[in-house]
Amino acid sequence: MTNYHNSPEDFNNYFLTVSENIIKNIRLNKQQHDTFNSPNYYLLNQPRRVFPNINFKNTSPKEIKNTIKSLKAKESYRYDGITTKILKISAPFISSPLSYIFTRSMLSGIFPTRLKYATIKPGLKNGDKKNVANYRPISILPSFSKILEKIIYVRLMDYLETNNILAAEQFGFRTSSSTKQASFNFINNILNEFQKKKLWRYFL
Repeated sequence: MTNYHNSPEDFNNYFLTVSENIIKNIRLNKQQHDTFNSPNYYLLNQPRRVFPNINFKNTSPKEIKNTIKSLKAKESYRYDGITTKILKISAPFISSPLSYIFTRSMLSGIFPTRLKYATIKPGLKNGDKKNVANYRPISILPSFSKILEKIIYVRLMDYLETNNILAAEQFGFRTSSSTKQASFNFINNILNEFQKKKLWRYFL
């Protein structure tokens, strides 16, 4: 068993202050969005594009089953005591009610409160194990939460790709793309410029 040298209260109090500081910084950035030092200044002054409203299509029992199937079968469980292995076994029986619940959630724009409950575990980043500032909170959410997250993710990515919202330079967290592809493009562009001898003018 890992000995953190700190009580759960120590971690809880520290993690709460971190979130409070983030909220304060967000509010401060909103107040200073019109200054040149704020990243929001440049975002707000970009040419405005009009995008269609996001209308999430209803989910279906078949989609629920496929999403559950994509989850890794694990024996570990969250606060609700339900493992992904149990979900896979019970998928034929719970896919219909989950389809109804998740569709209602997307139509109302409300993420079920019970699915937000998480078990927080401290993960050591580096440094002294006795210093709580060297830990980051790891949220372990219920398996049902993961199902709904995946369903919403598919719809969000479809919307972003269809409307060409993501920049071409965005390689991470995209289908058929990766940071390796970004490195390849970067090196390839440099080699192409060398071949065209366009870079020589910078050294003359």
